[in-house]
Amino acid sequence: MLAVIFLATILGIQAHPFNQLHQHVDTHVEDYVEALRQWVAVESDSSDVSKRADLHRMMDMTAEKLKGLGGQVEMVDIGLQELPDGTTIPLPKVVTAQIGKDSSKHTVCIYGHVDVQPAKKEDGWSTEPYNLTDINGNLYGRGASDNKAPVLAWIHAVEAYQALNLDLPVNVKFIIEGMEETGSNGLDSMIIAKRDSFFSDVDYIIISDCGWLSRRPALTYGTRGNCYFFAEVEGPKQDLHSGVYGGTVIEPMTDLIGILDSLITPGGRILVPGIREAVAPFSDEEWKMYQDIEFDVEAYKSKIGVSELMYNNKVDLLSHRWRHPTVSIHGIEGAFSASGSKTVIPAKVTGKFSIRQVPDMDPATVKKQVTDYLQSVFARRKSPNKLKVSMIIGAKPWLADINHPLYEAGKAAVKRVFQMEPDLIREGGTIPIAKTFQDVTGKSIIMLPIGGFDDGLHSQNEKMSRYNYIEGTKLFISYLHEVAEIKA
Repeated sequence: MLAVIFLATILGIQAHPFNQLHQHVDTHVEDYVEALRQWVAVESDSSDVSKRADLHRMMDMTAEKLKGLGGQVEMVDIGLQELPDGTTIPLPKVVTAQIGKDSSKHTVCIYGHVDVQPAKKEDGWSTEPYNLTDINGNLYGRGASDNKAPVLAWIHAVEAYQALNLDLPVNVKFIIEGMEETGSNGLDSMIIAKRDSFFSDVDYIIISDCGWLSRRPALTYGTRGNCYFFAEVEGPKQDLHSGVYGGTVIEPMTDLIGILDSLITPGGRILVPGIREAVAPFSDEEWKMYQDIEFDVEAYKSKIGVSELMYNNKVDLLSHRWRHPTVSIHGIEGAFSASGSKTVIPAKVTGKFSIRQVPDMDPATVKKQVTDYLQSVFARRKSPNKLKVSMIIGAKPWLADINHPLYEAGKAAVKRVFQMEPDLIREGGTIPIAKTFQDVTGKSIIMLPIGGFDDGLHSQNEKMSRYNYIEGTKLFISYLHEVAEIKA
């Protein structure tokens, strides 16, 4: 093999031992599955403080895995987390690593997370969520796809180069956190603090915390942001008996339902003035790109178990999933929700809703638009109750340039591994760290997913297929080479 590479170098041919690297991956499949099994076994639920010791152990395991690559590894203290009762506990440390310091090479930084959403067998799982279970080529377990397998796949990609005594085509840095599922507490401050040190020599940032849209591989170039609101309506000084007081008081719940109903029409049209007007125009070029994306509307409808969707054609459906804002009403705090009946008039209720953000919306502007609008709607009700509107999350949307060389490199890597062109897609959800990286570091970013469209992220029976895990590792190997070819 080395003789072939040497001869190619003499002849001026840029050779790359893809076959040997990919064969190495194929011969270590069971090792990779076992590594994932060990990671999934750790209940690294960042939302449950009783499992914080498991989360710390997960970060330690990640650091040890990265130390195995022979790089410089640091566990960065990002401070304390304040709990609702006022006490504090340490946040899990962020793991950073650096493999290679060749100034003649590009440097990429790979972001990932190893915390997970809550999971219990009694929630409807068919298998034990923290016991990786292999069924028909699918690896079931909490965190398998989101985001433990992708993080391991990047580590395995670097390991493959090293195992064959091949120079990495680029310098590789990692930044792996343990609080992504609960808002990445402390990470923004760390990124700002490390901007002129850890990130100073980084050329490109790669995020693999997303998935494909169909069975066709994809490159992700945009995510929606999110503005999350509380609308609190307060009336009597305490809960009241509906038989004794019903018909004599103006009920907070009635007011709340009324103002929530004013946010959006049954057809999905947002009624808050200024929201729809801020959306970037839908160009003919973008429309054509959506038209060419592989997406089965009927399969999508069947998957989520509904008889009718808001839109019936692919372009309208995808555009409203990715590049238009939407209002979602999530719940009401203070309302009776247990089984059985309770004839109570709640004294205070809080409606919780969100508005997904897209270019060119600005969360600060949306906060004012929503607050002013709901206060005006409430005023027209002439209610003696009190309304308080607050925005607790204001995450901006992220959008990349699909003509950037990072995306050309992605297309080349996908074509090499999967023998097809990738779809260029957006995510309807929010990955705030992408916008933070972009704004703070000024670096170019790509989202390079390997998760399947049916992996069930955050849901019961989350899985990562063996195919996506193994071929995704090959994709990452190839992508490092393609990025090295980008001209400075």
